[in-house]
Amino acid sequence: MKVHVWAEDRPLPEAEAQMRRIYPNGVEGAIADCLREMEGVTVTASTMQDAMQGFDREILDRTDVLVYWSHKHWREVADEHVDYLQKRVLEGMGLIVLHSAHASKLFSRLMGTRTQSLRWRENDELQRYWIVSPAHPIAQGLSGEFFEIPMDETYGEYFEIPQPQQQVFLTWSAGGEVLRSGCCWTRGKGRIFYFQAGHETYPVYYQKEVRQVLKNAARWACQESPIRDFPTWAREATPLGTDTE
Repeated sequence: MKVHVWAEDRPLPEAEAQMRRIYPNGVEGAIADCLREMEGVTVTASTMQDAMQGFDREILDRTDVLVYWSHKHWREVADEHVDYLQKRVLEGMGLIVLHSAHASKLFSRLMGTRTQSLRWRENDELQRYWIVSPAHPIAQGLSGEFFEIPMDETYGEYFEIPQPQQQVFLTWSAGGEVLRSGCCWTRGKGRIFYFQAGHETYPVYYQKEVRQVLKNAARWACQESPIRDFPTWAREATPLGTDTE
């Protein structure tokens, strides 16, 4: 399995010192190191600061799962890259959308809604992730009915996403908000998972439960069985009642 981790790596000036202290190799570095702990997985990483904004076609053409983390600069991702990534997802590449990447052009386009729309507050609050689908592959290895992240950015409903095809987590924050925080969809042949956790000024991606979720999500999104092409008859529509030879 080949996984590529992409992140903006452009923190706000007031947050940069804290982020660099917590994630000296960037958020993408911490996530990539987590996924490298899995057997049989090759992990690469890039950021918006790299050539082609980090979306190297040679790498992504061979990628099974893309992990996508973004924050304030989501509008700056060029449409040509969004077009390409959307095509790759529809062809079968898995997509894991993390934290503020809910606002990204790519996620919004795949969902068909204003996914930027939700309530948020950065106030060092506890987040409790209720496991509402304990039998789902993404929840495997998590013990108990929930796990807690001591401090993270708070998100809350209403979150403008289409009804998830599968919901794995529901988050409650100490301030009272709730969020559909672990959601699955299929678009074309590709599997998509949104996971709320991971503001850049908190050490969330070092927490064992979060790392377990990331590993499980990568396996789930990969679809290890070969992806079949649609048959020719499914691509070429024939009007009903028309004789074909």
